[in-house]
Amino acid sequence: MGKNLSIATITLLLVLASTKAQQGTLQAPSDVASFNSKDGWVIFECIDGLTVSGGGVFDGKGQQAWQKNECNQKKKKTATYFLFVLIYLTCKHEQNIRFNYVTNSKVQDITSKDSKFFHINLLECKKLQFQHVTITAPTDSPNTDGIHVGRSSQITITNADIGTGDDCISIGDGTQDITVNQVTCRPGHGISIGSLGRYQNEEPVSGIRVTGATLSNTDNGVRIKTWPASPSRVASDIHFEDVVMNNIANPININQNYCPNIKISNVSFKKIRGISSTKEAVNLICSKRVPCQQVVLLTLISRTREVEDLLLLLVLTSSLQFQASRTLLLVPIND
Repeated sequence: MGKNLSIATITLLLVLASTKAQQGTLQAPSDVASFNSKDGWVIFECIDGLTVSGGGVFDGKGQQAWQKNECNQKKKKTATYFLFVLIYLTCKHEQNIRFNYVTNSKVQDITSKDSKFFHINLLECKKLQFQHVTITAPTDSPNTDGIHVGRSSQITITNADIGTGDDCISIGDGTQDITVNQVTCRPGHGISIGSLGRYQNEEPVSGIRVTGATLSNTDNGVRIKTWPASPSRVASDIHFEDVVMNNIANPININQNYCPNIKISNVSFKKIRGISSTKEAVNLICSKRVPCQQVVLLTLISRTREVEDLLLLLVLTSSLQFQASRTLLLVPIND
């Protein structure tokens, strides 16, 4: 039998050792007040050459926090952008694991379970590898992103198995040279670039490559999402390839309808195949003010398993807005 430990906030190098007889489980307090308004439970900060491994479990015990989290309901009722941002900031809870300013490091063979907010969050990290990481939370757990990467570079995520109530993997501003390979997402909101443009002074996003992923029963597949009323920003050199989608509500999505200031360029969706559960398998809505450029789409997506897969090759270099049905018949949207 493994031992369970209850610790409020940790800022240290932690290795959960495992043997044939037991694996460690680290349990967070259920009560959010125990964290004294801190935004992280287990925090690794300013470390070079860190290894976190051993097959242990970080149990965030987020059930109580989720019940008090009314972020999604409040945001749906919000009429103004500034109130929207205020609600987002006040709704944050403790993240299971934070990596701040960590370099030349490796995280492997660990599990993050039932985080109160994001499971794993990276800030200003460089050359950090994630291998064989498992992340789990119920479908209805709010804001439980699996891995969020912000202002970091040379990050690799390989052979991860992620199922949460929010994004499987999310990429924030200032992120460059990110490789995501052989990741399984089920369920959740898919793999997202963004939201971008949420804050002032955001940095460009570039060099994002997602290959060999499998998504099942998620609300979204792969997408680039932007924030309302954002300042001018750039997102470029973003590529999704060899992705399998099983019963995905919105398989491919770029939507700038409410945020026309992010310049999106050199983006590709290649060898994406599977089943769309809704009428819109592909939704590409680019900005008239800052048109998408060099967007390549080569996909195989069918309406149902009985319908023969259809092939689509599309290159977008203008400001036209497109929306696609399940059968991938692209129709320009008139303003």
